[in-house]
Amino acid sequence: MNPHLRDVAIPNDWDRRGLPGWSYHSDALLELEKEHVFRNHWQIVGHVSDIPNAGDYLTMDVVGERALIVRGKDGVVRGFNNMCRHRGSRVVADSQGNCKNALVCPFHGWVYNLDGTLRGAARPRSFPDLDKTEFGLMPLDLEVWMGFIFIRFRNGGPQPSVAELMKPIEPEFAHYNAADMVPSWGIWTQKTPVNWKSVRDVDNEGYHVAMAHPALQDLYGATYFDEPFINGVSRSFATYNPHAGRRWSVKNYVKIAPEPTHLPDYLKKAWVYYGIFPNAVISVMPESVQFYQEFPLSTGQTLLRGAIYRYRDESREQAAARYLSFRIDRDTMSEDVQLSVWSNESMLSEAFEGFYLSDLEYGVRTHHDHLRKMLPVLGLETAPEEKDMWNLNDALRSRS
Repeated sequence: MNPHLRDVAIPNDWDRRGLPGWSYHSDALLELEKEHVFRNHWQIVGHVSDIPNAGDYLTMDVVGERALIVRGKDGVVRGFNNMCRHRGSRVVADSQGNCKNALVCPFHGWVYNLDGTLRGAARPRSFPDLDKTEFGLMPLDLEVWMGFIFIRFRNGGPQPSVAELMKPIEPEFAHYNAADMVPSWGIWTQKTPVNWKSVRDVDNEGYHVAMAHPALQDLYGATYFDEPFINGVSRSFATYNPHAGRRWSVKNYVKIAPEPTHLPDYLKKAWVYYGIFPNAVISVMPESVQFYQEFPLSTGQTLLRGAIYRYRDESREQAAARYLSFRIDRDTMSEDVQLSVWSNESMLSEAFEGFYLSDLEYGVRTHHDHLRKMLPVLGLETAPEEKDMWNLNDALRSRS
C-alpha cells in the first residue's frame, strides 16, 4: 500500500462544480489573476545550479513583470526587478548568462554591483548625487528551498515563507538531495493555446490517466493517487506497476532504472508530484527532479516553463533512465495539451453547463477553492460586466 502523507478524506457531500465557464475567457478576470494570484504568490525561477558562479544570472518575464536572479561575489543568490532605475530598460537582455563583475544597462550604461547597489551612472555630472542604495535595483522577495529559487513580485503576499509552505512535504522530499543536483538540459518553455486554468485542471487529477495517458497507465496504473490542495500544497504518488512494460519507453525504463540506495524503500520505485499553488509542480523520480509551471499570456494562450535536474555523479543507468522518463513525460504533456484544448474550447459553447467532478478529481475542486479565496468573484455563476470585475471583486473581498 502506497503511503499517504496527510489525512485527506474526501467529504461525503462536497460541491462537485468547477469554476464557471466564463472565468476561462474573461480578459478582466485575467488582470485580477495576474495581480492577486501570480504576482503576490511564490514562483519558481530555477535552481541554484543554474547560476553556480559569481555573476551568473537568470531572468524570467511573466505576467507583465521581469525578474532578474544573480549570484553575487559573496555567493549569495539575490532577486531584483530586471529594470534600470534610470529609464526602466532591461538591465540584462538574455534569459541566462554571466555578467562578470557588474550589471551594465545596455541603454545608457548605468552600472550596478552584483548585490544590486548602483555603482555609477554614465556621465555622472549630469545628475545630482545619487544614493547607491536608493537608486539600486529594486529587490524581490527571494527564498531558496531545497535548491529551488522562489521569488515573489509583490512583497509580502498571502502565502507564508516557502519553508513554512513546504513543511508538510519537506521530510519526504529531503531524501532526494535536490539541492546538490545539476541541470540536465536547461530551462525549457512552450506555448499552448488554452487558458492557464485548463492546464492546471488537467494536471490536478489522475482520473484521466487510465484513458488518456497509455504510457503512465502502463508505468504505474492503479497505484496512482492524489492528495488534494491543503494550505497551498498538494501531492500525487505512484509506484511502478509490477506488470509494466507494454510500451517501449516504459519497458526499458523499469528495466534500466536503478534503485537508489539513498532513498527509503517506498520511494525507490516512485514518481511523486508536489503541487504548489497557484501554478507550479515539483516532481521527483528516483533518477531526477524537475519543476514545471504555467503563466497566462492571454485568456487563450499559456506559457509552459520548466527544467529537469540530475544527480551530479549519475551513472550511465541513471542517465538512460532520466532520458526514458523524459520521453514518457514528453508524450504525457502532448496528450494533456490536447485534452486541455478540448475542455477549454467547450466553455465558449452555450451548451456548456459546467463541470461535474468525480471523487478522483477532488484536487481540481481544492485548487479552485484556493482561487475563489483570492478571487471571490469566481463564486458568481453568471459573468459580471467586464468593466465591473475589479470593483466587484474588491467589494466581495472586503466582506470575506
